[in-house]
Amino acid sequence: MQMLPLRTATSTTGGARMDKDQGTREMEEQLEMVAKAFVDHYYNLFDTNRAALACLYDQTSMLSFEGQKILGADEIARKLSQLPFEQCKHSISTVDCQPSPFVGGILVFVTGNLHLAGEEHQLRFSQLFQLIPTQQASFFVQNDIFRLNYC
Repeated sequence: MQMLPLRTATSTTGGARMDKDQGTREMEEQLEMVAKAFVDHYYNLFDTNRAALACLYDQTSMLSFEGQKILGADEIARKLSQLPFEQCKHSISTVDCQPSPFVGGILVFVTGNLHLAGEEHQLRFSQLFQLIPTQQASFFVQNDIFRLNYC
């Protein structure tokens, strides 16, 4: 995934307040573009080639899946590939993002529905990612928290 450079805005007519507001808006728009691109990519891989998700994680990455903590890209990939279903389809309802405390990092919160092949009812889920920039102008998933939402 290509990392978008975060720019600050300058204005020749509006003063410092306009520059800050415009710069904040531009940064928010860029964060949203990266978050949406990541979410589209992640769930497309999950639904079509789950084993390929391993490349989105690092050896320091942590997944909390329904309360179970898994550390490292290899173990995370193993967990995701051993889920008790082969086919699924995610439908995303919301994507929210914020800059994370890690410089250049992004917090991405996703809600949606998960439809399992052969099941009549969809399952609601929530998932939180912390994306960390890499030296290759991309991101990896440092933290991933997944929960099904039962009502």
